[in-house]
Amino acid sequence: MTSYLIEADGGSRGNPGPAGYGAVVKDASDGQVLAEVAEAIGVATNNVAEYRGLIAGLRSVLDLAGDGAAVAVRMDSKLVVEQMAGRWKIKNEGLRPLALEASKLARRLRVTEWTWIPRATNQHADRLANEAMDAAAKGLAWKAGGVQEPSAPARSAAAPSAEQTDLLDVSAPTASVATAQQPGQGTGWGPPTRVATSLLLLRHGETPLSVERRFSGLGDAELTANGLAQAAAAAGRLSRDPYRLDAIVTSPLKRARQTAEAVAQRTGLDIETDEDLRETDFGDWEGHTFTEVQRQWPEELTRWLADPGTAPPGGESFADVARRVQRAADRLLERYEGRTVLVVSHVTPIKTLLRLALMAPPEALYRMHLDVACLSLVEHYADGRSVVKSINDTAHLR
Repeated sequence: MTSYLIEADGGSRGNPGPAGYGAVVKDASDGQVLAEVAEAIGVATNNVAEYRGLIAGLRSVLDLAGDGAAVAVRMDSKLVVEQMAGRWKIKNEGLRPLALEASKLARRLRVTEWTWIPRATNQHADRLANEAMDAAAKGLAWKAGGVQEPSAPARSAAAPSAEQTDLLDVSAPTASVATAQQPGQGTGWGPPTRVATSLLLLRHGETPLSVERRFSGLGDAELTANGLAQAAAAAGRLSRDPYRLDAIVTSPLKRARQTAEAVAQRTGLDIETDEDLRETDFGDWEGHTFTEVQRQWPEELTRWLADPGTAPPGGESFADVARRVQRAADRLLERYEGRTVLVVSHVTPIKTLLRLALMAPPEALYRMHLDVACLSLVEHYADGRSVVKSINDTAHLR
């Protein structure tokens, strides 16, 4: 019995702005394309367009196979996937009718999975959505095969509520795949757009292990006297304009918490702890210098340096770290949309957040340097762009 795969996407050039969706139905066994559908929907938000893409994909499967067909759904909208899977509540009343319509169609099928995928692996549906928007901008309607034909003026979707425009899907790539760029995204160029979330990334201050350049993972080292002074200097800087922090989220490890506490004392903010922001577990290498590791574990070190998916003996790979850091980032972007969050963490998590924002491969971790108590800044925009504004800023330590 044939099973099907839906890949769907939607986009808005302005959020809200001119919007469109695309969906492709494939044979799950061999990837053969069975149906394509795309449409411009007038003025709408990203989330509305993404739900419309899902609905179009579900209808296409029903047209192809009828009720009861097995289908897997994959989208790069974290919000739509998590809501349809029942893991996230639908807080936006403007999206509820679309979610109910999609659920009604899904119940007629046998949906085997709701899966979030990075944009890079959803390029087919993304291309269809953009073709539909491009055609509408020229007064044309999209047709399968990339053909365009004269069109009546596109209808406008229902005007979004304030809550709807605040509940934007700011999806990010997984550890091993970079995000595909939408037109104008990821380049730093394009029309002004509202900042969704600013993440200020602060590495903890100096510890005895960092002084001696030893592997420092889950070992709970405390800050040195100099490290405490560095934390205080960072706190002084962050308590002044233009930062205006809204929240402080820290790794649970003591060196990060001590650094976060220094900032909390100056700003009056509470501290939130996120386990996924902890440093890499370096296993048997904990507390050793690079030279010591090179002497005792030469083969293991060579493999580790060559492959982010390789873990130190008894430890954790950078790929594993990236997966949990991505989870933390997703939570922050959803919870603190539109605000500025100080993230106090460690070398690997901070490098990972920068790498993901830059859409760089995992190997980029080996080409970054972060000093103790340095600041970096990533801005995540409402249209899906992420821009790294600064890396390894230590002006407050001079």
